[in-house]
Amino acid sequence: MGLFRRNASKKGTDEAGEPAGAQDATPATGTAGAAGDEAAERPERGPFDSTQVTGMGPRVDLGAIWLPVLPGLELRMEVDKKTQKVTGVSTTLNGSGLQVQAFAAPRTEGIWDEVRAEIGASITRQGGTVDDVPGTFGRELIARIPATGPDGKPAVRPARFVGVDGPRWFLRGVLSGRAAVDPEAAKQLESVFANVVVVRDGNPRPPRDLLTLTLPKSARQGAAPGEGATAGPEGAAPQTPSFDPLTRGPEITEIR
Repeated sequence: MGLFRRNASKKGTDEAGEPAGAQDATPATGTAGAAGDEAAERPERGPFDSTQVTGMGPRVDLGAIWLPVLPGLELRMEVDKKTQKVTGVSTTLNGSGLQVQAFAAPRTEGIWDEVRAEIGASITRQGGTVDDVPGTFGRELIARIPATGPDGKPAVRPARFVGVDGPRWFLRGVLSGRAAVDPEAAKQLESVFANVVVVRDGNPRPPRDLLTLTLPKSARQGAAPGEGATAGPEGAAPQTPSFDPLTRGPEITEIR
């Protein structure tokens, strides 16, 4: 199984735009020998490994993830109340949401095929439906998840699960709201996901171990988040499925 299945859909590459300054994520140029071979394998688009970019560019440093910023993009860090560890990052933009998490993966093979099957089986057990289809980043899941509406009646919540296998890491995204059902509404958040940079440390980690995320520097210093990474109104965080087999910790709260 190749690690760079992200190029499976060239059409999707052309359709998803890049935020301003994405040229900073241009793959580094190889020299000779092994370095040249690695450069030949590097994709024209991301998500990227930190070794593939020449600088951070217009991104916020969240530890294992450098997240692109766009005008109007709201950012929330998800924290496990028991362990106080940051478990993921959620963004909202124009009525749509994107949750992103990065995990360790084996050196020689990806895990998205296996994880995708597990997520699909879990959704089905809970009475939902799921379609495994080709998408912007390769195979993805289009899910319809049982939920309770504002009036207390049964409802269905759509979600799109996307994933990319990188060198010793796996990046998972969940699109919700309009982006889960409207391709046009999804383009900006697809662009955010496509321009994420994953920073994989050199420590040995078991597959699926959550890579370490940290609060933005401005939040750690007690200041208001910077441009493109602002806290929104209470309860505005995108809902993401709790049955994800990669989720660490059921209790999530917001950090402002």
